[in-house]
Amino acid sequence: MPDKSPALTDPPEGYAEWFADLKVQIRAAQQRASLAVNTELIVLYWQIGRDILQRQAAQGWGSKVIDRLSHDLREAFPDMAGFSRSNLLYMRAFAQAWPTGEFVQQPVGQIPWGHNIVLLTKLKDVDTRLAYAAATIEHGWSRNTLAIQIETRAIERQGSAVTNFPVTLPPAQSDLAQEALKDPYKLDFLGLDADAREREIEQALVDHVADFLLELGAGFAYVGRQVHLDVGGDDFFLDLLFYHLTLRAYVVIEIKAGKFKPEHVGQLGFYLTAVDAQVKREEDAPTIGLLLCKTKNELVAEYALRDSARPLGISEYELTTALPEQLQTSLPTIEQIERALASDGPNDESEESGPLP
Repeated sequence: MPDKSPALTDPPEGYAEWFADLKVQIRAAQQRASLAVNTELIVLYWQIGRDILQRQAAQGWGSKVIDRLSHDLREAFPDMAGFSRSNLLYMRAFAQAWPTGEFVQQPVGQIPWGHNIVLLTKLKDVDTRLAYAAATIEHGWSRNTLAIQIETRAIERQGSAVTNFPVTLPPAQSDLAQEALKDPYKLDFLGLDADAREREIEQALVDHVADFLLELGAGFAYVGRQVHLDVGGDDFFLDLLFYHLTLRAYVVIEIKAGKFKPEHVGQLGFYLTAVDAQVKREEDAPTIGLLLCKTKNELVAEYALRDSARPLGISEYELTTALPEQLQTSLPTIEQIERALASDGPNDESEESGPLP
């Protein structure tokens, strides 16, 4: 069949810019519409959960009403997922977590339901839930990524490195830089034992650079490993070099497979001086150094940084990680698993994320 679309002519002057602006507007409208639909679904689930709570409390309905409600809702809305017994229990838990409906104005009202289930099942503190919900929106975390970030206590570790940023960087830059560093860094994804050597860790980090970037946090871009610097005819090699897009600064990471020693500060400070002189551009902020060591004495680290004029941070790394105690207590018991298997068949997509809080 012949194409009856009109012949295209060369666009007039200014058309390309206008079309580019239109695409931005359309995408923004699509995002707003998606957000509005998601928020409406979250509100609906909260209302159902609230009604279940109120009727169970006022009329003494037992747990069997959940089974009946699940059956009847699925019969009434066969094309609508989300009415399994387990998901109704999550709705009730969600209403318990937000009894007055204030979630609508909070980040949890803007993230998908599956993400909210992760927050409910893995965290008990309201403020911590809100912090991870806000980070999910800021960084675009998937549900699995959110779960990993919670399990590794990513937010709790932010800003806890020993640094001298307050005295070596301008206030605004200092605060951002401090928040960008963690302590400790969880490197268990490398699959190395606790006695791994520095070069083994370096190579493994490069081999798993995507996982390492996720652990470093938003804004880091990988530049290279064993980056060569020629200083007066002498050769020097940086373990790892990154660039932070928000700080607009290079970040030199040095790895020490042992306890922190004060002399490590002098070596890393020298590398920062060399990078500022040979790599840094005029528009870049001062280069930052991060020393990753197996262990450190906090007071020794603080003393070592006091007289350094270069912005440096010192953090520990962990190659093997035990499950945090607060997560151990949230895992289901054998009895809970058996009861769940006995009472629930296949569930709606993306409904099962863990035990109820």
